Order: sequence, then C-alpha cells, then structure tokens
Amino acid sequence: MKFIKSKSWLALSLLSLAGTASAAETAVPEISVLLNTFFFLFCGVLVMFMAAGFTMLEAGMVRSKSVAIILTKNISLYSVAGIMFYLVGYELMYGDVVSGFIGNFSIWSADDTGLLAKTSSDAYAASSDWFFQMVFVATAASVVSGALAERSRFWPFLIFTVVLTGVMYPIVGHWTWGGGWLTQLGFSDFAGSTIVHSVGGWAALVGIVLLGARKGRFDENGNAITIPPSSLPHVTLGTFVLWMGWCGFNGGSQLAFSSLNDAVSVSNIFVNTNAAAAGGVVATLFASQLLYGRLDLPLVLNGALAGLVSITAEPSIPSVGMAMVIGGVGGLIMMTATSLLERLRLDDVVGAVPVHLAAGIWGTLAVALVNPEVTFVAQLTGVVAVGIFTCTFSAIVWYLLKVLRGIRLHQDHEELGADLSEVGLRAYNID
Repeated sequence: MKFIKSKSWLALSLLSLAGTASAAETAVPEISVLLNTFFFLFCGVLVMFMAAGFTMLEAGMVRSKSVAIILTKNISLYSVAGIMFYLVGYELMYGDVVSGFIGNFSIWSADDTGLLAKTSSDAYAASSDWFFQMVFVATAASVVSGALAERSRFWPFLIFTVVLTGVMYPIVGHWTWGGGWLTQLGFSDFAGSTIVHSVGGWAALVGIVLLGARKGRFDENGNAITIPPSSLPHVTLGTFVLWMGWCGFNGGSQLAFSSLNDAVSVSNIFVNTNAAAAGGVVATLFASQLLYGRLDLPLVLNGALAGLVSITAEPSIPSVGMAMVIGGVGGLIMMTATSLLERLRLDDVVGAVPVHLAAGIWGTLAVALVNPEVTFVAQLTGVVAVGIFTCTFSAIVWYLLKVLRGIRLHQDHEELGADLSEVGLRAYNID
C-alpha cells in the first residue's frame, strides 16, 4: 500500500510540475487534452442518462396501457438521434459556415491530426466532442415524445425524429453554436434553453395541434378532465434523474476543464443549476397551494424541470440567489402555460410545452438581465427566429406525415392502448 501511495503521489507531483515548469511545456497540451476529453465523456454520460429520466417520467405520466410503447419510443429515438447526427447532423451543425445558415451535408469522421501539437488549453479528442453534442440532440427529440403520448403512431413519430435530429436541430445549432448568423448578431444561449429545449417544445406544440387531444381529455364544454397517470413514483424518479443529468448538460457546456477558471466556472454552474431547480419546486409548491388549495405533485415536479430549463441559457454568471429567482419564475411561467394549453384544449401529456418551450423562452430572455454584454433585442430575435423556423419546418413534416401515413392511432387502438396495438404486449402483467 505504501508503494502504491508513493506512486500516486509521484504521479500527481509530475502532473503538477508539467503544468508549471517551463521544461515540461510540451506536456501541458497533452494534460489538457486528457482532462477536457474525460470531462466531455463524463458529462456526456450524465446527459445520456437523462434519456432514462425522460423515459421514466413519460412512462409514469401515461396510463398503464401505453407504457410499453413509451419505452420503445425512447430507446428508438435515442438510437435514431445518434445515427442521424453521425450521418448528417454534426457536419450540418458545425461544418463550414455557408452564409451563416447551414454547414456541410457530409458524414462526420473523427480527425485528431495534430491534436498534441496544439497549445490551446481547450483541446480535446474529436470523438468526445461528438458524443457530448450527440446526446443533446436526443434530448430535443425526447421532448416531443412525451407531449404526443398515448395517441400518436410509432412510425410517423420516428420519421419525424429523423428529420428533427438530422436537419432541424442541426440548422438551428449552426445559427448559434456553429458560428452562424445568430451568434454574429450577439445571441447567447450557453447550454440550450432555446437551441435544445425550445426547438423540442416548438416541434411538440405543432404536433399537438395537428394530432388533437386524447379521447376523454376534455368534456363537451371544453373543460379539462384529469387523466390519472400510471405511476407517480416513476415520474418523481425520472425528475430526479433529469435533475442530476442536468449538471452534465449545463456543466459540460463550459467545454473545458483544464484550467482554474474552468474549474471555478463549472462549480458555479453546478450550484446554480441545482439552485434554479429548487427555486422552481418551491415557487410551484406555494403557487399550487394558493391557487388550488392543495399541492399538485405533477406540477411541482415540472416546476423543477422548468427551473432547470430556465437556467440553461446562462448558468455561469448569476449569483445563487438570482439562479433561484430565475428558476422560480420559470416554474410560475410553466404553470401559466399549462393552464393556457388546457383553455385552448391542447393535450400535452407530460407538460413538455410549458416546461421546455415556455420556460425555455423565459430563460433565454433572462440572459439579458444577468449578462451586460447581451442585449434583449438579440435574445428576442433568436427566440422568434428559432420559433418561426421550427414551427414552419415541423408543420410541413407533420402535415405530410398526416396526409401520407396518418399520425394518430385508430380510435379502437387508442381505446385498447398503444401497447397492445403497436407493441403486442403491455409493460405491466395485469392478470
């Protein structure tokens, strides 16, 4: 044990010397690459685990007769997102700027040529960056899945996922993170309140409008009827998994972990991410008690998610207190949007539009409140531009699918449940 400890101490000493001694300057980039690459992979795995969180949340919010199809959709969309981001999405998002609008239509390939010759402290292995960016794409697709649950057909949904992950999301990403026209305009979205969450939210909203509500969701007078979820423990577990994964979502967007400043920034991001979620929970707790005279667990859980979405646009700059306020306001906006959807007779099973779209818009605009280098006009321009593009593109794709294949389950299949009609078995063995 002493020998092992001595070796560990020696290794740490060498790493320290490599970062400070002029005689070891050639080792500094290699150490940076190691740290940054591991950071990308670690945070990427956390974000990947969010897929499990979305799956549990959605499975708990639907009725027991529609759980197996939700499980099938979530593992399928994650797989499709990875394939499409490899085939076209990554290069379309990060390839050479074409008039600030799109990148290249080409297959991604890792290029680490000259990596160790770089002197920049933010260097990393190309594959680690691809993996981290890919799991973000899957998150956007997961937003759509929950909103359309219990009445959408599987294959049309998967075709839409192909377009969303391969074309729509990468183009919006190119405008911003790819160095396109919105970035040049001064638009800022640190980890994707708009780029990821609002894109998914807009696409889901268009799908909801064209798909229609579940049978029995509204009475003949248009009043909302609550459809009990199958498992609130699953919804709660899914929320906690998402809360944890969000640390990788926001923290990894620092894009480096090889300097003191990076370490401090990532630590602040983790704390602010956690604080915003807590603010969303507490605000929703009090608001539901005051408005309804009781606690509303699904709303409270969505309050946490709304807080997380709200802080995603800028989690590094605000104070902890301000992060709580941003998250709390996000929770209240989510509640307002939930009520508005019901009044419009729009059926969002998991509350994806209020959480990811409404709170995402708020979080994006709130950047101008905490970052003096960002203007409200630039943020609003980004929100509107992404909204118009995503809604238009989504409407075309959803409408074509509706006309050519149909996007809604047959009425008899909907009553029977998508599990038996599309998967052939139920998630729960009910004798």
